[in-house]
Amino acid sequence: MLPDYISKAVPNARSNRAPWYVNTAPSYAGIFLWVVFYQEIATRTLSAGGVAVCLAALAVAGVLCYFLYYYAPAMLGMKTGYPLYVVGSSTFGATGGYLMPGLLMGLLQIGWFAVNAWVSTTFILSGLGSKAAAGSLPFTIIAVVWGLATAYIGVKGIQYVAKVSLYLNLIALLMVLVVFLRTSGGVTLYKVVEPHPYLAFALILQNVIGFFATAGAAGADFGMNSRHEKDVRLGGVIGITAAILFAGGLPLMSVAGAHGLDPAFTGTTYGSVIAVIGGFLSTAMFFLFAIASIAPACFCAFIAGNSFSTMLPGIPRMASTMVGAAIAIVLAATGAAGDLVGVFTIVGASFGPICGAMTADYLLSGKRWAGPRQGINWAGYIAWALGFVVGIVSFLPVSAELKNCAQPAVVYSYLIGFVVYLLLAKAGLEPKTVSVVRA
Repeated sequence: MLPDYISKAVPNARSNRAPWYVNTAPSYAGIFLWVVFYQEIATRTLSAGGVAVCLAALAVAGVLCYFLYYYAPAMLGMKTGYPLYVVGSSTFGATGGYLMPGLLMGLLQIGWFAVNAWVSTTFILSGLGSKAAAGSLPFTIIAVVWGLATAYIGVKGIQYVAKVSLYLNLIALLMVLVVFLRTSGGVTLYKVVEPHPYLAFALILQNVIGFFATAGAAGADFGMNSRHEKDVRLGGVIGITAAILFAGGLPLMSVAGAHGLDPAFTGTTYGSVIAVIGGFLSTAMFFLFAIASIAPACFCAFIAGNSFSTMLPGIPRMASTMVGAAIAIVLAATGAAGDLVGVFTIVGASFGPICGAMTADYLLSGKRWAGPRQGINWAGYIAWALGFVVGIVSFLPVSAELKNCAQPAVVYSYLIGFVVYLLLAKAGLEPKTVSVVRA
């Protein structure tokens, strides 16, 4: 007997699918246009590597995101018509799939929701000219209102958000272009402060891939809406590889330009660049970036609710979503969600080995979905556990020099997940597959 989340799943029919430029590419591009992605893209990287090194790292990160994290899940989704939590039951087992990737995806969406609330609240307060920080009453009030409202919309009105998300993405796109044009004159004047090109390159890879990791695994959900392999490939190349270079490159050059135009400027975040533009334009952009963050917030709440309601059907969707939102609001209001690099690291460590193990499973099965496996697939769980430990090296009590040398840990965690799964599967630790019989 298979769990309901598998037996009741209905594959997406080919007739319901659409070209890459309708779904996959714009959806992924919208993820990278979210200000959370590039808010700290220049922190610790630009001063060590300069513009050219960082842009090269962005290009490499885009290629790695496409080939290592997106392609195999997307192909599984396209070939089967099933979402991530179903195709993941091969790598982690029918029973093991409840936790991984099922509930884990929902839990990490709570983290993303908290980050969204923190960044949006910070931008709203900046637009109001307030310097109220996390923990203050104004910050808490805005975070609570923002979190509860977007979580509720994520449950009850996600279809309306989907209809306007393209326009919200265009707002972010236009503002990124405006900020770049206002600062572009100083890009060539930027000088590297503390040359350490390898560290800059590695940190760019770490941050970009860490940010993308959950979205990469969710390639299965995008793939199930793709008609054929060409849609998978073009949707990924344009929506991921090209979008990373654009949405990461222009903000990074904007920070460099702000420094080049004003040697007294000391900011490293994208928000600090918006602030120095000054006047009505700066105020308007803070509010517009917050407005553009409505769609990501609602989608985080929707995905979390979908994960919990699928894996824990006895709990009402609204209840599980709002409990998750409440936890996220606490993380945002206290400032715990403000460590963006830390969040990217945890996400990358959690889903890097998942993508690695799924890719190994996909290749071992002849580039197809093997089907759900009985119970828990310990090959997948052990591969994930070892990869996760490698991925969180920056949180371990080791020297800063060792932490720097261990980057990009998210790539190493993927490779550990891939290699360990491959070896354990060859050693016979994969359980037998079970035929899918729909309930």
